[in-house]
Amino acid sequence: MHDQSWQKIFYDNNIQSHNFDKNPYILTSSDIKKSVQDFKNTSEKEVRILCKQDSREKRPEIFKKFGLFLLPIKNGKYAIIKGEGYLDIPLIENEIKIYKSQLNFNLDSSKVGDSEMQHLDFAYAVSLIRTFLDDQTLVLTIRGRKYTPKFSFLVNNHEIEISGVQTEVDAGYEGKDKIVLIEAKNKNTENIIIRQLYYPYRQWQNYTKKQTVTMFFTNDKNTYSFWQYDFKNPSDYNSIYLVNCGKYKII
Repeated sequence: MHDQSWQKIFYDNNIQSHNFDKNPYILTSSDIKKSVQDFKNTSEKEVRILCKQDSREKRPEIFKKFGLFLLPIKNGKYAIIKGEGYLDIPLIENEIKIYKSQLNFNLDSSKVGDSEMQHLDFAYAVSLIRTFLDDQTLVLTIRGRKYTPKFSFLVNNHEIEISGVQTEVDAGYEGKDKIVLIEAKNKNTENIIIRQLYYPYRQWQNYTKKQTVTMFFTNDKNTYSFWQYDFKNPSDYNSIYLVNCGKYKII
């Protein structure tokens, strides 16, 4: 993806000669814009598009060649890091559970459209999310874009500090004892960049003393699948592990 643009960015900044075992390479938006200013297509020169690498497959070839991935660390600043930055989404081996809606009426609006957000909202409306997490106090309170406070963490044994990085969760819920943050993707997603779970997780740990729960959600032909994750060490990006998972049919 965007191979020509990134090859030129690497060449212009001599990134391929950097010792990534020693530390990440810090790249700015200005560096990127300068390298790609003569490209014609928006997708070849727009920083936001070039830096969107949400799965292993969406990385440019030069990133794959050197085993690299990209993390935003500040507005207009990125870290190119060697090592594992992505999380494989495992198949759920358990049988599909039949879940009875807690509503006493049908939601006609839930049948109009087929977006991840719509299916996530339906799962919440019928109390499936509350049931999966065994918490009937959860209410929808978080939506849209926010910006992280300053915090530092380890990623592949390198310390990174970030500040003011934009985050967005598809839905966030607060209950008596916990904050739940959900990232929703389409049914074909096999891996995601850990950042999409980790940055909001750290962000909300800064705002509340309640337990912060991070989750991944997909819907495939009305099968609702959930993966709940946590971090063994909240200060270690790579310490993510699966807590629980399940798939459901709603009736």
